[in-house]
This record gives sequence, structure tokens and C-alpha cells, in this order.
Amino acid sequence: MRLTHHDRYDYSPITERPDFSWPDGKRLAFYLALNVEHFAFGGGLGHTPTSLGPPPDPRNYGWRDYGLRVGIWRVFDLVEQLGLPLCHLINSSVSERFPQIVSRIAQRGDEIVGHGRTNSERQADLDEAGEAELIREATETLTRIHGRAPQGWMGPWISESLVTPDLLKEAGYAYLMDWPADDQPFWMSTRAGPILAVPYPIELNDSVTMLTRMQSATDFGQMIVDQFEAMLEYSERYPLVCGISLHTFVVGQPFRFIQLRKALRYIVQHPKRQQVWFTRPGEIAAYARSLPPGTIAGSGAIGSK
Repeated sequence: MRLTHHDRYDYSPITERPDFSWPDGKRLAFYLALNVEHFAFGGGLGHTPTSLGPPPDPRNYGWRDYGLRVGIWRVFDLVEQLGLPLCHLINSSVSERFPQIVSRIAQRGDEIVGHGRTNSERQADLDEAGEAELIREATETLTRIHGRAPQGWMGPWISESLVTPDLLKEAGYAYLMDWPADDQPFWMSTRAGPILAVPYPIELNDSVTMLTRMQSATDFGQMIVDQFEAMLEYSERYPLVCGISLHTFVVGQPFRFIQLRKALRYIVQHPKRQQVWFTRPGEIAAYARSLPPGTIAGSGAIGSK
């Protein structure tokens, strides 16, 4: 039996790759990814902590909107207290409608990552022309409002069509975050040349943990600590990327936020924190591109330029 293959990257066991270190000899790259999402009122896709109601479903719409009105501001304050960098996987409609959020991102110098127009739609539901228009519109809006073009992309709902990597490369993107296939960056092929995949956590994700699997906030806090400890240990042998995925309307709820705060305080106070590069995905991608060809998986075959 021959299974369908994507032809985007070849198999590369981590045990057979060249060793390298992150800047200043650090072994573990750690980043926080905050999903900053906006949803249509009265219909469309959307997260829920319970069940969806009939349109216009104010309960669930209001719960999501809480993230932009309250939750995100708690996260901003926390990362500033702890001295942590942040990246925002942001819908372009957020940037259009909420100037106070745009201002706080600019004040902090955070990275923005393209995350579509809204999480009320998925790229895989569109034809190629419609998907290209989604990417173009979101990119132009983010560039105009934030004053710089996003270098990275993660699709709403981590959704892709068969041509998404091609369209992203053609739109000028340097990396994507839709493929949770590795603990290191790796090169993917597109019809327009290579694009880098930066690891993104599909399980160390507040939405997946507490909304999909219905685990507790204390479970999520312990998962963050356990993941960090394990990856710090494994990074002594291989340089790794440890990301944490957060959503404003999930972890921004007070009872969940307390657990996030405990976990992040544990990390920044860790006795081995000198081995950790506290960074953002764009900086990880830029450093990976700077390494000699053959260092990052896929670069020997398709080039790193």
C-alpha cells in the first residue's frame, strides 16, 4: 500500500542532524505565542467553553470578546513584570478595530504573526484565489497598521489547503507555524522556493487543553512546567524550541491566569535559566536561516536562502 505523501519535506530523525546552539551558546529557545482573535457576531466559527447556542449566541460571542476587553491586558502586564518577550498571532480585524491593542504592541516592540482576517473562517474552505486574497488582505492590513510586514504566518484554526505554503512564500513570508512536526525549525519546499517551519505547540495550548480535552487550569500550569523541564533536559543533547500557545479569552480568565502566572514565574526563576533563550518565533527563524547550509533539516536539499 502506498500512502499519499505531501512532498513538502523529507524524513529527518533528530538524532542524525548536526548539533548547533542558539545565540550565546544557549540550548533551549523559549517563546510565548498569544493568539489575538476576533469573531463575527451572529454566526461563523468560534471557540466555546460549553456548547454553541443558536445565533446570535451572545453568551459565546461575549466570552470571546472578554479576551480583547480584559484578558489580553492581564497578559501584557504579566509578561512585562517577568521581562518576557511576546509574539501575537493576530487577526487583521483586531488591528483594524482595536487601536489600544495596536498601541500596546508597538510600545512593547512585540512581534506580530499573520493569523488571517478573523477566526470565523478557515483557509481550507476557500479556493486558491480566495485563499490568496485572504492572505493578501490580512498582510496588507497588518503592514499598514503596525508599520511592518509580518514575516511569519499561522492560519486561523491552523487550517491549510494543499497550496497554502506556496501562497505564503509567494506573498513574501519567511516562515510558517502550521506544521507541529518537530522540536527544531525545518525547511519545507514550495513551488516558489523554500519556506521555514517554526515549531508551534498543538498540545501545550490552552484552548486544546482546557476547551477540547476539558482539562483543568491546574493541569495546564503543570503541563507548562513539565514541558519546560523535559525540554531543558533534552536540549543538553539537541537544541530545541519550546513554545507555549495562549488565547486571550482562555488563559485571560482569572482562575486560569493564576496558573499561568505560577508556571511562568517558575520558568523565569529557574536555576538553569542561563541555558534558555527567551525569544520570539521571528528571531528563531532568522537565526536558523543564518546557520550554515545542512545544519537545519532540509537545507542541504533545498537551500537556506
